[in-house]
Amino acid sequence: MGVTGCGKSTVASRLAATISARFCDGDSLHSEESVAKMRRGEPLSDDDRWPWFARISAYLNAGPHNAVIACSALKKAYRDYLRREVANVRFLFLDASPEVTTQRVSSRQGHYMPVSLVTSQFAALERPDNEDRVTTLSADAPVEDIVHAFLAEVGATPDTAAGDTQDSER
Repeated sequence: MGVTGCGKSTVASRLAATISARFCDGDSLHSEESVAKMRRGEPLSDDDRWPWFARISAYLNAGPHNAVIACSALKKAYRDYLRREVANVRFLFLDASPEVTTQRVSSRQGHYMPVSLVTSQFAALERPDNEDRVTTLSADAPVEDIVHAFLAEVGATPDTAAGDTQDSER
């Protein structure tokens, strides 16, 4: 989780591959209306986001295997919703500066999120300091380091995290 450009998709896809989990980029679950709104440089409202979080929850609960999803979850209310709806959900907050994310977003090719929305993402961000089941790591670290630090934090290794049980972390 984190603001646009912090590396969510890159880290989440690598984490999923490392633990043999299903992966989804949450951007693919946005409605066409929300994507069009962001493309126009308009920030999403809570009303835009709640149906998206319902789709995220459904994806995470869809199978017996572990799942990893990249999504912003900028507000505590969104994370609380996912904690209620998804058993054993864990969050990895990729902490990045506005300068880093602005540079990353401006260099992306083919993504609908314009650099003009970076500021609104930071304005909406409610940092998950001292929240249950959240690990905070610097988005500036190498991807492999982030993945291994997160797995160490949750007490998992690639071998133990790949389980199919209902009790394993999602």
